[in-house]
Amino acid sequence: MIKRYPIKRRMRKKFGQHFLFDKNILKKILACSNVTADDMVVEIGPGLGSLTNIIAQRAKKVIAIEFDKKLIDRLKDNVASSPNVEIIRADALKFPYESITGHFKVVANIPYYITTPLLFKLLEYKETIPTMTLLMQKEVAKRVVASPGSSDYGVLSISAQVYTKPVLKFQVSRKAFSPPPDVDSAVVHFEVSPVPRFDIQDVLLFTDIVRTAFSQRRKTIINSLRKFEGIGDALEAAGIHAKLRPENLSIEDFARLSNIMI
Repeated sequence: MIKRYPIKRRMRKKFGQHFLFDKNILKKILACSNVTADDMVVEIGPGLGSLTNIIAQRAKKVIAIEFDKKLIDRLKDNVASSPNVEIIRADALKFPYESITGHFKVVANIPYYITTPLLFKLLEYKETIPTMTLLMQKEVAKRVVASPGSSDYGVLSISAQVYTKPVLKFQVSRKAFSPPPDVDSAVVHFEVSPVPRFDIQDVLLFTDIVRTAFSQRRKTIINSLRKFEGIGDALEAAGIHAKLRPENLSIEDFARLSNIMI
């Protein structure tokens, strides 16, 4: 049973704490995660353990990483009936995930202020993380799953989709949280690939081209990439119209262009 302490007094704004207690939503998150009895799960930001206990009922083991030391004792009390839960007090952005033996799935209600850096951090361990199911700010979720031609499409979309296949599963109203945040949330499920899902011969060059292009996204692609010598010829060889804007190029377009520029 989850002990619901006075939320407003306990919530620490600097940690982006917004607790989710609705069991129906928590069960939907678990269902999206495809966690089985054979899986080890890393949960980031377990808070008071509402989702932790639900995951523990299905998973082989749950490693719950909580940064707020003021929550640890309460969290331990709330998950005491789940012997397969290990609680670690650590900063999820600095935690050595390589210290975990074997593959593990990630399920998390991510604090909004670390969503993007945490996603990039987790992708460093793509060889050992087969899936991630993350509850995040809706606007960030839309950027993660965005397609070319959308105003949400950009560096985050491409960076995520090079190594994962993200699907926005469902939205969660801000009213479902205590205390409610200022924005709505969404659950995104990621199928993670240990290697690029596209034909990218030089990932560093590809990343440089993408970041440079979107740093001036309102300019044409030839102007936004003018720092690269011979960019006009490379665009022509890749079959990309020089007057297109970066948001009009697919990941395959950027991959083809970067391969030509090696």
